[in-house]
Amino acid sequence: MPLLSVNVNKVATLRNSRGGELPSVCAAVRVCLDAGARGITVHPRADQRHITPHDVREIARLLAQVGPGVEFNIEGDPRPDLIDLVLETRPHQCTLVPVQPGEVTSQAGWGRTGEVAAILERSVRRLRDAGVRVSLFIDPDRQAADWAAELGADRVELFTEPFARAFAQGAAAGRDSFEQYATVARHAHARGLGINAGHDLDLDNLPLFATLPHLAEVSIGHALISRALFQGLHAVVREYLAVCAQPHRA
Repeated sequence: MPLLSVNVNKVATLRNSRGGELPSVCAAVRVCLDAGARGITVHPRADQRHITPHDVREIARLLAQVGPGVEFNIEGDPRPDLIDLVLETRPHQCTLVPVQPGEVTSQAGWGRTGEVAAILERSVRRLRDAGVRVSLFIDPDRQAADWAAELGADRVELFTEPFARAFAQGAAAGRDSFEQYATVARHAHARGLGINAGHDLDLDNLPLFATLPHLAEVSIGHALISRALFQGLHAVVREYLAVCAQPHRA
């Protein structure tokens, strides 16, 4: 079954909208762990509009006390302060994600350009030398997977918004999109890459996507936290874990 990594960014967004310490991001992490989640994801952006460097350090300390069995994943663009923070806190995984100025959330995977390639190659090397697994956020494209392998990444995270949009249009469109992702996943696996996925996955579309060949991890935040406002965080984490636990068809 794929590991569920709960993205707690939205908890920090709510806290920052008022200031102070409530709701506590670390308290949310504890609830997720108590419910059975074995992965926590954060995306500390340069503008600190949700997760802050202080949050990252506090979560790293909390997970170190929990011990082995829970993975910490830090997402972000390879800006110097982000890489330094990752090297300081040593999460299990760093997912390098492109960031466009002014964006509300991620818009697409990495594109192959000379300047970006050089930055990513240096970042991947530094992180792997420090013992941090590296995943690159990519569109569902075989050439993007090839590029990630050339750069030395350990995994790719497939950008799943296009799948979610197709799924919302109906079963046939969802299945067609899923097959595109499955083709890329098999190709990436053949290149020696692990497969992660994230963006707009929810309880409706995850049952299909969780059957993706070789899927190791799904990162889910917005839909999970939104539902938790009405159903409770512990209960909703359990719902997502139940979907991930369904028989996996490789």
